[in-house]
Amino acid sequence: MKLYTYFRSSAAYRVRIALNLKGIAYEPAFVHLVKDGGQQLQEAYHAINPEKLVPCLQDGDATISQSLAIIEYIDETHPEAPLLPADPLGRARVRSLAQMVACDIHPIDNLRVLRYLVHELKVSEDAKNEWYRHWIREGFAALETRLARDVDTRRFCHGDTPGLADCVLVPQVFNARRLNVDLAPYPTIVRIDQACMALPAFQAAQPSQQPDSE
Repeated sequence: MKLYTYFRSSAAYRVRIALNLKGIAYEPAFVHLVKDGGQQLQEAYHAINPEKLVPCLQDGDATISQSLAIIEYIDETHPEAPLLPADPLGRARVRSLAQMVACDIHPIDNLRVLRYLVHELKVSEDAKNEWYRHWIREGFAALETRLARDVDTRRFCHGDTPGLADCVLVPQVFNARRLNVDLAPYPTIVRIDQACMALPAFQAAQPSQQPDSE
């Protein structure tokens, strides 16, 4: 497998965690999202992924984009250490938790959105960062409520083994800390993040451990 990745991309970070949890070896292909005007925008990468985003996974002749689709593909083709529960209701819950981050927080804090705010709408750097923090706080408030009240939340987002929702949550917590979001209102999220970061699979996936880290 070859994973097109960027050390600071939270979507690529999710997939790195999933691959590590599965013990799957992969070849990283680094796509710098800022250098050279954004290497993801160049024709060579456009030919691989027309969305011009990372991550992208190549497995033999197959090319798969979108982090959640990649993780579910990995889970289905490498069923050991499953990332989704066996029961339909459990799977729905985990997907719902993951999508609260991947669909509601992440897209509006994505690099291309932030660039548009600054370059096209002429938003200041401080205002851009406050936009970023606002949507994390909004999303984390709802996610904290869900996690704190659900009986299926235990050591991790669902049960006592890490899964899809944890793969998505941890990179967003990393982003929150990088932007100095106060995490005190989200004790369940913080506790789960700490449990995840005690595991080698999560430690090895973090941005500072990547060969392209700056």
